Order: sequence, then structure tokens, then C-alpha cells
Amino acid sequence: MNEFIRIDGGLDIELRRIEGARPDATAPTLVFLHEGLGCVAMWRDFPDRIAAALGWPAVVYSRAGYGGSTPWAQPPAADFMHKAAREELPRMLAALGIDRPVLVGHSDGASIALIAAAGPVRAQALVVIAPHVFVEAVTVDAIARTRDAWRTEGLASRLGRYHAEPAATFEGWTGVWLSEAFADWNIESLLPAIDCPVLAIQGDADQYGSLEQVRRVGRGTAQGRVLELAGSRHSPHLDAPEATASAIIDFLRAPSGNWFPSQGAGPETANPPRRRD
Repeated sequence: MNEFIRIDGGLDIELRRIEGARPDATAPTLVFLHEGLGCVAMWRDFPDRIAAALGWPAVVYSRAGYGGSTPWAQPPAADFMHKAAREELPRMLAALGIDRPVLVGHSDGASIALIAAAGPVRAQALVVIAPHVFVEAVTVDAIARTRDAWRTEGLASRLGRYHAEPAATFEGWTGVWLSEAFADWNIESLLPAIDCPVLAIQGDADQYGSLEQVRRVGRGTAQGRVLELAGSRHSPHLDAPEATASAIIDFLRAPSGNWFPSQGAGPETANPPRRRD
């Protein structure tokens, strides 16, 4: 059942808690961060599957402007992901008493997880699914097509099932991604500051980005591993749920002190063979 918490700054954040199956006070909390037009509900049961397999507690939440959370007071600016990572997420974690989470993000949520782990959030590990670390033409073109679908293909009514203010959510997100101010957005310089293990997952048929996104995460982080899923599009957790869940669970089950070589990922770790569904 979804609930709401009020965080510093007066925002009401929609969230769903998943209880840990194992009574272990040392178990980390999984925190799931949704994509650019996502929310709690749009993760479906994927967080439950990961939490159940590990026995860890989890929190799935909708950022301000999404789902049932407080709508944006004004359209987001080019630094919207930095604000979500450096202001909203730390305030939510503080309100919930969560220290050293494992962040699991998809798309924009994956980018936010990377920014957060490079700065104010002391993450134990990151799982980033189809992250963006720089702006590509393929991404901009796909978002432009999504904007056309809003007008012609009934996307408005579908999003209305998930968001309190679907038009504001959609126009805010597409508006910033398609703006000139966002064209040079890039977070690659932050990657070396991430000192925890990172698993970056992307489908090779991703319509919103090339595999160079996850490959740069693998090269840019000290303990980065990349998994490229053949045939999967932008949502591997929905397109290839078994392969994606298996990779995440195996990654997070490894003993925390031995996840990856301390001196960074070698070629096999950074770019393992593709896993086929």
C-alpha cells in the first residue's frame, strides 16, 4: 500500500515500503528510482522480486512532479536531476532514517542515482538500468517522437492512470530534455567520485540511448561492471525481467568486501559477454 511522507522543503512524497523477509538489522535498504515518466506503480512487481530474493527491505518512491507526489511548482530546469539527487533524495532518506542504501535506478532515475552516489548519498552499491550520462541525438529524437505520441496516440490517457497531473509531468519532462539548455548536460566528470560497486545494465535495442552510455559508466567508475542484454529495449526489467533480475540479485548477493577488484574493473569485468534471454 502506498503512503506519503513530508520531507524538508514541504514536499509530500508518495512511496511504497517492502518489508525485508530476513530479520537482519545489518541488511541494506534497496531504494528504487523511476524513469523520466515513471512513478511507484510503473515499476510493477520488479522491486518486490528483488527484495524477496535478497530478503532486504525496499522503498519505491515517486519524485516530486510524478505519481501522487507534490507536483512541480514550476517546470523543471536543466539541473532537475542534480536537484533530485542532491536535495530531494537525501531529504527523503533522512526522513525515513535510511543510511547507506543500495540505489536501483532506471533511466533518469539511474542518472540521479549516479549523481547522488558521487555526492551526498553514501551508497553501498548502485544498480543503474539504461542510465543517461550524456545527451545523445538518439535520445532527443526518441523523446520528440514521444511528444508526438502524446498528441496523437492516446499517451495522455495512459499516463493519467499513474500521475496526478499527467500533462504537467509530461510537458515538464519533455520540455527540459528537448531544450537548448539541456543539450550539453553531462555527468561523466562525476563518475570517478563513485567509490561503491556499480552494475550498469542496458539493452542493445534501447530506443533512448546507445550502449556507449553504460560503457562510459563501466570505464568511468572504479568498481563498474556492464551487462548488455541482447534484444532488450529501454526497460530491461520489463523486456527481459528474468535476465535482469538474475544479474541484479547475483551482483548484490556477493560479499560486500569482495564485489570487485579494489583497483577497478578490468576489461572482462567492465564489459562481460552479453547475456541472452
